[in-house]
Parts: sequence; C-alpha cells; structure tokens
Amino acid sequence: MGNEITNKVANSGLVTIDLEEFITEGDRVVFDIKPLLFQELILKEKDFREFIKTNDWSIYKNKLVALTCSADAIVPTWAYMLLTLALEPFAKKIIFGNLNDLENLLFAEKLTQFPVSNYRDARVVIKGCGEKPLPTNAFIQITSILKPVVKSIMYGEPCSTVPLYKSK
Repeated sequence: MGNEITNKVANSGLVTIDLEEFITEGDRVVFDIKPLLFQELILKEKDFREFIKTNDWSIYKNKLVALTCSADAIVPTWAYMLLTLALEPFAKKIIFGNLNDLENLLFAEKLTQFPVSNYRDARVVIKGCGEKPLPTNAFIQITSILKPVVKSIMYGEPCSTVPLYKSK
C-alpha cells in the first residue's frame, strides 16, 4: 500500500481553461483594397462601383473577412461600406483591419458569452501551450473576466504553472 501512485494534479481541484476551445471555426481571408486603387493612391469611384457590381462575391461564402488597404493611401470610409454590403450576403463575418484584428474580435465575441459564474471560487489554470496560435489579447480578456470571481489564476499546464493571481 505504501507504493500506491497518487495523481496529485487530478486531486488538486484545479480547473483548466483551454482558449483553443473558443476559436471560431472558418476560413480567414484578407480583402486588400490596394489592387483597386489607381496607381495605388486613388480610389476612382466609377471604377470601384463597377468592380463591386461585377465581382463574384460568392467566393467569400462562410469566410471571415478582414477588409484593409496595404497601400499608403487615403481610402474613403464609404468604400469599405460598399465592400461590406457586397460581402454581407456571403461572408460569415466582416471587419476592418488585419487578420490579427479579426482574431481579437472573434475571441472578444466568444468571451462575452463565457460562463464566469461557473468558476466562482475556483483555482483556474489558463492553458498556455497548444496546437494553434492564440492572440495575446484573449489571455488578457479571460484574466480580466476571471479575476473578480476566482480564488486563483495560473498560467501553463496543471503539472507546471506560473501563479498569476490569488484572491485575499
């Protein structure tokens, strides 16, 4: 009986949160307005409206789209609004920004539905290593959400954590 193996991690009462479970499924794409600009500087309204009218927007079906302009040009806001109207019947989500901005927004939306009350007085480990890259902002958001209700927050794996917060 003295040689019995005890799983201390399983008996510790730690609750692990894996942010990979909050990843929104779907293909992420960037729509860069740069190729539609005259000499990469100027948006010609007539040509732009013709492009909007004739482009096959169905290729964006169920895609998560980030609208941007990689050229150093001033693009009127209405141009992004027109793109949104063209994409809206097809795309799952449309934002202005880059893929990082898109990922941050997707996590923010998921975390607004996080059942924080389920973690009252819990000792929480926010999983640190995973298969997929996660935005740093997701870790910041979950930390802010959890702090008011948990006993402690740690980062890493249950067998090797970095303590971050302990309630008083």
